[in-house]
Amino acid sequence: MSLRLLSKSFVSQRITPTLFSRYYATKKYTASHEWISIDNGVGTVGITEYAQNALGDVVYVEVPEVGSQVELDETVGVVESVKSTSDIYSPLSGEIVDANKNVVEKSKLINQSPEQDGWLFKVKFSSQEEVDNLLNEADYKKLTESDH
Repeated sequence: MSLRLLSKSFVSQRITPTLFSRYYATKKYTASHEWISIDNGVGTVGITEYAQNALGDVVYVEVPEVGSQVELDETVGVVESVKSTSDIYSPLSGEIVDANKNVVEKSKLINQSPEQDGWLFKVKFSSQEEVDNLLNEADYKKLTESDH
């Protein structure tokens, strides 16, 4: 009986928190319509569904170079559509650790899945304060509703 209690206690204290913290990601937004999913000090960045709808059919995507250092709000890429061209801004300062070459080759991924397969780049960020200053989902929704 005590072994069962001990093992339940061990599982709940040692394994469960690791599982939750390891797979938990926080999603934030910018006023310039980028989303960023934060996981273990790395943010995956893309444009929001709202921005994708406003742009229309995407025909060209430029992503930042892996290894480059970026600053908060620095222009790091471009998304061109049949309607317009939009700069992509880094929502955080840090190092670009990955870039989605699939979206460069198949720009339609942004229209098909802007907040999943259509991600643009990953940044290893250097400031938690910058993360804390990003919009949460409710605030971003308010922002997009006021754009109408």
